[in-house]
Amino acid sequence: QVQLVESGGGLVQAGGSLGLSCTASGRTFSNYAMGWFRQAPGKEREFVATVSRVGGATDYADSVKGRFTISRDNAKNTVYLQMNSLKPEDTAVYYCAASGQYSGSAIPAAYDYWGQGTQVTVSS
Repeated sequence: QVQLVESGGGLVQAGGSLGLSCTASGRTFSNYAMGWFRQAPGKEREFVATVSRVGGATDYADSVKGRFTISRDNAKNTVYLQMNSLKPEDTAVYYCAASGQYSGSAIPAAYDYWGQGTQVTVSS
């Protein structure tokens, strides 16, 4: 079992920045690719970003490319999502997830463990 706990959500004005963290416990963190997903009210959960087990490979949804950065620190069992130039359409509950694949995936079904989510609200 892997337990994931997100933090760092909140309210920010459009154009602002926010950083999310997700700390893992339970199993060897470096054995898992990590991803961030988000879900807005009335919408399906969507892919945001993923990072490979050792952090050498990343991938982003087109909607966040150039604005969001995913990174990880395996020594701290933590994955991060730095969000810049935020837009009202970025408002959602953000979830981190762990996948046994090496490089991660944009598909939610590829992930074995999920955090409880943290709310991000961007005001216009």
